[in-house]
Amino acid sequence: MIDRLLGLQHRYKQLSDEIGIPEVVKDTKRYLAMTRELASLAEIVGKFDQFTSLEADLANTQAMIEEADPEMREMAKEELKEIQAKHSQLEQDLHYLLIPKDPLDNKSIIMEIRAGTGGDEAGLFAADLYRMYSRYCELKGWKTDVMSASQSELGGIKEIVFSISGNNVYGTLKFESGGHRVQRVPETENSGRIHTSACTVAVLPEAEETDIVINDNDLRIDSYRSGGPGGQSVNTTDSAVRITHLPSGLVVICQDEKSQLKNKAKAMRVLKARLFELEEGKRLAEISATRKTQIGSGDRSERIRTYNFPQNRLTDHRINLTLYHLDKIIEGELDQVIEPLLISHREEALKESL
Repeated sequence: MIDRLLGLQHRYKQLSDEIGIPEVVKDTKRYLAMTRELASLAEIVGKFDQFTSLEADLANTQAMIEEADPEMREMAKEELKEIQAKHSQLEQDLHYLLIPKDPLDNKSIIMEIRAGTGGDEAGLFAADLYRMYSRYCELKGWKTDVMSASQSELGGIKEIVFSISGNNVYGTLKFESGGHRVQRVPETENSGRIHTSACTVAVLPEAEETDIVINDNDLRIDSYRSGGPGGQSVNTTDSAVRITHLPSGLVVICQDEKSQLKNKAKAMRVLKARLFELEEGKRLAEISATRKTQIGSGDRSERIRTYNFPQNRLTDHRINLTLYHLDKIIEGELDQVIEPLLISHREEALKESL
């Protein structure tokens, strides 16, 4: 570990010395790349500097214990305990920071929420999930944009697709993919029986231009008149767009905008994200052939979480996490659910790296 850290420390110093050179500053592309690399190394190099300083403090304090008079020796022993605790924590932090980062973590995402089994109640739960994620995004300062939506009866949602952009969005939300189950008494239920319904959530890292190249000949693009709930027309022009990717059979429909060009652009973003997910799925399948994480693959068919409203309880089945703050979580306070998932994933990755 120390050799790797010394190498990173040397690289950080090298970049720091070179980034102010006029030739580098003039080369915008190189300058930005070096700035990003410096920023990515800053935390680990800073902690390594603290770690090195504590190593010296440990040696000095241990020497004091051996040589000092009895009164000073007791004080040194107490100080040694504090230094050892900080040293141990820093060592663990450095191990975590050396774990290779997922290159997708900083990407924006496209999230898809679909009502599953449960009829109208599933549609209402899908609307609850969308509101929960939207409020979470507001708390994080992230931007959301609805790509397409299909309403159900009673104010629910059959399906909604929306983008989320901001800092470390995919890295934060990537474990939200899967089946979400709700247990509650529907407002329309007179007997007070608890019903179980389900929705699926998909989290797709948004593809950039260089990630996915689509041949125009592989696309069939149809335009038609947008329709609203109940089938009524909401537009008098053929602004809705349906794009079919012929090789994969993927179909994307966007009709939320009044402009056909805007709907087409949104549909292409969704299509690229889905194609990118397919490619990533193949890559991850190869990895999971040799190891299976506790958190899972993000398969939409995998039931990951249960929201029990009568007991105000949320259970994440992947890490056996149970919280009795569902009322707050459903209002967007998701960090208490997400952070344990990220910690669990990080600990598994640490075990594999050692």
